[in-house]
Amino acid sequence: MKKNVDKSNNAIARVVLCAASTEDIRHFRHRMPQAAASWDAFLLGQDDPGVLGQTDVLLLLVPQAPAVAGMLLRQLRRQFSLLELPVLLLATHAGEDVSALLAQANDFIVGEWSPEEVQMRLSKLLQMRKQFQETSALNLQLHSDLHDRSAKLNTLIENGLLMSATRDVSALFHHALWEGKRLLHCDACSLYLVTPNKTLRFAMRTKSDTLPANEIQLYHPETGLPNEHYISVYVALHGKSVVIDDVYSESRFDLSGTKAFDQATQYKTVSVLTVPMAARGGAVSGVFQFINRKDPRTDATVAFPASYVPLVEALAAQAAVTYENLQLLDERKRFTESLIQTVATATDARSPHTRRHSQRVPELALMLAQAAHDSDQPPFAGFRFASDDAWHEFRVGAWLHDCGKIATPECVINKATKLEIFYNRIHEVRMRFEVLLRDAQIARMEAVIAGGPAVVEAADHALADRNRQLQDDFAFLAQCNLGSALMDEAAVARIRALAKIQWLQHFDDRLGLGIEELERRSQKGSADLPRARSLLEDAAHHLIERLPDDVPPPEFGFQVEVPQYLYNQGEVHNLSVQKGTLTAEDRYKINEHMIYGIMMLERLPFPDALKRVPEYAGTHHETLSGSGYPRRLDAAALSIPARIMAIVDIFEALTASDRPYEQAKKFSEAVDILHSLKQQGHIDPDLFDLFLMSGVHLQFADKFLLPEQRDTVDIQRYLG
Repeated sequence: MKKNVDKSNNAIARVVLCAASTEDIRHFRHRMPQAAASWDAFLLGQDDPGVLGQTDVLLLLVPQAPAVAGMLLRQLRRQFSLLELPVLLLATHAGEDVSALLAQANDFIVGEWSPEEVQMRLSKLLQMRKQFQETSALNLQLHSDLHDRSAKLNTLIENGLLMSATRDVSALFHHALWEGKRLLHCDACSLYLVTPNKTLRFAMRTKSDTLPANEIQLYHPETGLPNEHYISVYVALHGKSVVIDDVYSESRFDLSGTKAFDQATQYKTVSVLTVPMAARGGAVSGVFQFINRKDPRTDATVAFPASYVPLVEALAAQAAVTYENLQLLDERKRFTESLIQTVATATDARSPHTRRHSQRVPELALMLAQAAHDSDQPPFAGFRFASDDAWHEFRVGAWLHDCGKIATPECVINKATKLEIFYNRIHEVRMRFEVLLRDAQIARMEAVIAGGPAVVEAADHALADRNRQLQDDFAFLAQCNLGSALMDEAAVARIRALAKIQWLQHFDDRLGLGIEELERRSQKGSADLPRARSLLEDAAHHLIERLPDDVPPPEFGFQVEVPQYLYNQGEVHNLSVQKGTLTAEDRYKINEHMIYGIMMLERLPFPDALKRVPEYAGTHHETLSGSGYPRRLDAAALSIPARIMAIVDIFEALTASDRPYEQAKKFSEAVDILHSLKQQGHIDPDLFDLFLMSGVHLQFADKFLLPEQRDTVDIQRYLG
């Protein structure tokens, strides 16, 4: 294809001549021989104008009848704008038909023309088209740059959203590595993490080869100087990216390890980009290293472009922020669990008899919850802990299930006998029997002195009878003092009869008392002494008044019967307890730990991930029948985790070997009691069956039961 040199701008231009006849073309070329000889030409309406697609300017000779020329121009303007294909008209006359053509042209000459004028006008049109092309190219480049920047920005936004949504550190690093590899179009990349020991640890790679076990020291162990001859260490210490275009011509850093790896694997490392993983202005927590960028068109190994470094640094910064947040979340979670376990341990430590209860219950609860989570049986098909947060929430609830015991007095928690308050008051009763026996001995001596030898035998018999009776009565009361005693109506009647026995008090019982106890004592003074006292008493000072603050707030919806008195320390009252060692007041005080626990937990501003902790911790004494406490919830109000807590709390208490008031039950006895609660509708029957069929009961027994407790349990007799 012939080209014409445009001397005005020193560019090679393509001019196409169009005329109605070959004669017109020949005549034009004759007048402009040096220029027109190299121009392509075609005839109006006869030749294919396809050559115009690569034309810089069209010179159109308008014939006498310009209709065909008009058709050509209209066709051209549908394809090319005025700036895309400039047109110069040379018209021999100026009629209306020619005027219509001028609107489709960029310039025109009507009538006589000179070669110099034509050349000048063509040069101007060529210059105009060149400026248009340069502007168009600039616009395209700007559009491309804008599109590229938008794509990078969108990539950063999408990656930021994805990384901020993850809760798994491994998934975070995997995404950051592979996204960086994709953006840079490189062969491989690795991640190093800064450790608390001031080393860099290999954390992850995009290639499947084994990660090195050794760690890179940030500082020389002997001199304490920075190991800056390693690229990764330099980047970690200074927080600056390093770009290496050619590993084998690099002299700033020690790359012997890379070269040795290349020699061993026949791989060729050329370009390296190392970027710090750090939030803006923050400490470096890791280092990303990218190897061998590939040209997207040729797949040849090339250098990493400087324009991509800020993008990858931004990606690494996003990963650093998310990593830091995940670390903070993990630290908060570990701190929360440690604090909760400390509270639970401290609560148990208040009593040597329940010192491991708050530790064993969560373990058993998690065992049974895992079995329910894994089960595909209909009762549990819809039950799943969907996330680690859900498991964490349940675990926290299990650890806090007895947190209210922190408000339960030790004297009630540890009440091993009926007369026990802070000590076992059976000793006071025994001393009264000692007084009665001494009185009998004194009476015997007084009778002998008064009656002489004749009454000695009778006096001895009377003392022996009295001694036997007192010994028997005290043994009976001592037995009643134990929680294992069977208290029927006859036993209670005998206690009341013994309470009427009198002994003589000679010393003022108001001396040496604290203010509160003194206020509860009788106002009778020493002028009333000596005076007769009952062997066992239910005295006014034994009744501890309940203050308004000792009544649960109504807004919590507790459904409990609150005893009139805070404590009733009456001796007859306590010894007459039919089962165990606790009075109604003691029993309420023990159960009150649920009330305090719920009030404590429901007042705490738990985050959304822990919102159900009060439910899990505060329902383990509820029953499916609605007879539990403290809210008398029924089956509809009890979730599967709440039902799990009820079963495991009962089973742990039944098998505990450290309770002062009863012997540790055999394995089979504990299962049998659970089964009876199932039959009575108190515990979930499906969970009870799962407890046995999944083998959770055996796992717990293997871990916590004493060898003498382990006997055989035939689960078939309990299922269904």
